[in-house]
Amino acid sequence: MHVLISDANIVIDLHDGNLINIVFQLPYRFAIPDIIFIEELEDRYAYLPGLGLEVHAMDDNLVEKVEFFAIQYPKPSRNDLFAMVLAQHQRCPLLTGDKDLRQAAKSEKIEVRGTIWLVKEMYEAGLISITEAESAFSAMRAKGSRLPWKEIEEMIEEWKLEETPLNIYNVELAE
Repeated sequence: MHVLISDANIVIDLHDGNLINIVFQLPYRFAIPDIIFIEELEDRYAYLPGLGLEVHAMDDNLVEKVEFFAIQYPKPSRNDLFAMVLAQHQRCPLLTGDKDLRQAAKSEKIEVRGTIWLVKEMYEAGLISITEAESAFSAMRAKGSRLPWKEIEEMIEEWKLEETPLNIYNVELAE
């Protein structure tokens, strides 16, 4: 099972969209650096390890790498760099929506995914419907998430078109 390393914003988006319980049904392991969990999530989301979120300790070598990257990439927050370093160390994708962190990760050849990709994965796995995806995105937007809303609207419309039966007269089509 693939491991995905997350920053705090992904977890918050999924919680705000009422998808946090569902995301752990995907065939992935989700992990977060301990410092991010302790400093940004533990107070409100202490239950997440019980759902399957793995909290990974950062050893001294990884902390040193964060310090190095903080000089090389000054825009992402220090905590975000912990997520990037852990993803690089474990050779697995990074889950983030943060523009500066995405750019830094791509510069380091780290695969980057985000909230939209996770919702797509849940939809394609049959864990949520189009209506549930729309509701989730609407809730995220209401809570102030800064996702690319035009892209999301286009994706939802595409899903709806795929579900629309083209052959409404049940006529056998020639190949």
